[in-house]
Amino acid sequence: MQASFYQFSFEHLKQYLVDKGCKADQARLLFNWHYKKNKTTACEIFGLSDKTKDTIYSDLSFSLPKIDQVQASEDRTVKFLFSFEDGKKVETVLIPFNQKYTVCLSSQVGCAMNCAFCYTGTQGLARSLKAEEIIGQFLAAQTWLTENRPDDDRILNVVFMGQGEPLHNFDSVKSAVEILISQHGLSLADHKITISTSGYLPGLLRWKNEMPSVNIALSLHSPFDEKRSQLIPINKKYPLKDVIPLIEQFPQGKKRFVTYEYLLIHDFNDSEEDALQTAKLLVGTKAFVNLIPFNPFPGAKWQRPTDVKIQKFFSIIESFKIPVTLRTTKGDQILAACGQLKSL
Repeated sequence: MQASFYQFSFEHLKQYLVDKGCKADQARLLFNWHYKKNKTTACEIFGLSDKTKDTIYSDLSFSLPKIDQVQASEDRTVKFLFSFEDGKKVETVLIPFNQKYTVCLSSQVGCAMNCAFCYTGTQGLARSLKAEEIIGQFLAAQTWLTENRPDDDRILNVVFMGQGEPLHNFDSVKSAVEILISQHGLSLADHKITISTSGYLPGLLRWKNEMPSVNIALSLHSPFDEKRSQLIPINKKYPLKDVIPLIEQFPQGKKRFVTYEYLLIHDFNDSEEDALQTAKLLVGTKAFVNLIPFNPFPGAKWQRPTDVKIQKFFSIIESFKIPVTLRTTKGDQILAACGQLKSL
């Protein structure tokens, strides 16, 4: 089986070329062709030497994940079921906004975190994805957009909020981020990338010194350890008192921030007291709160709160001068909304 071209960061590709007796500066031409132009064959790359061409295109594969299924909802959200060479599958979502798209990438086949509110958690963890499989989702989704919506095909944002716990697959996610932000390749702005975590502490401990300066989102969902542990079992091992102080140390700036995601569940964590204690927990931090009304999935025991409770919760958080938004549900018609992805 050939190794994948898409496993290489720009620096790693330069070293690979040198090791093969080629010139390192050829990496720039290859990244430009296969990422900026999204080509999967050599065709005519001006300036690429015959030795580099023979080496790269005989040794490496440029295949992308296979699209097993595409579903599009009325709001133009698109959900893909991708399969890899070993037959494992993940779901990836394109979310439309202002004639652009956010792509929601998966980092694992299934998930080991077993969060009670998440459909992915019901399938367990099959394996982590390789960097090239994460990047392949982006490129395959971009290819589909260009072919099917050529006048509306710009992917501006990337969120690692699909299947899996990204920080449980730290090395592959880090490599994928490096490729996404490379100025020679996809050239995404680092503040346009957000990695969501349930609070996986081993990954958070590595973040500060290893992860490029992208945004982080923490699945908060309750200020109370007992409730949060019911939703997110690893809270018993990595409680908020250890997680939040660590996250608040991460470099932030005008366009970089920590998002605290709060999933609102009917008669579980949507009371005025829940809102009040959440605000007290976060006041004084650099928090940005994103409220997400629960999206039901088959077999779920939870329900979406009433609009009255949602607005009351929002108002209480806002009264503490904490920036807060209410996420608009998109793609629920095709089980593509937050917490609804499952590939088995």
